Amino acid sequence: MTDTITGLLETAREHITRYSPAEAAEAMRAGAVLVDLRPTEYRWRFGEIPGAVAVSRHVLEWRMDVTSPHRIKELRPGDLDQEVILLCNEGYTSSLAAYQLRTQLGLRNVNDVDGGFAAWRDAGHPIVRRLAD
Repeated sequence: MTDTITGLLETAREHITRYSPAEAAEAMRAGAVLVDLRPTEYRWRFGEIPGAVAVSRHVLEWRMDVTSPHRIKELRPGDLDQEVILLCNEGYTSSLAAYQLRTQLGLRNVNDVDGGFAAWRDAGHPIVRRLAD
């Protein structure tokens, strides 16, 4: 059932892999691109993940289209199989976005982090905090 947000989230999660923070960290070491969808103010306030690429949700499709000149530099041109892991604050937006990138842009290996940044932080994985201006 996809006529509610709960149904849409369930459908999305049936079609993606949800990595634990440890699995996501290992995938990054193996070459996966971790994309942080959190707003700038969240990254400034709570920290950033070293090696993650920050992409605002409102421009995600432009930055993740492997045929676009506006794609992030970490994506290989035309490679629909490159591993990409999305991360948001708690793992909801990233699930929906991963499903959308799979179904609408044809990316075959886009997944997310179960629990998002909060789970990453709580698991003790590295975080970089910006110094106050």
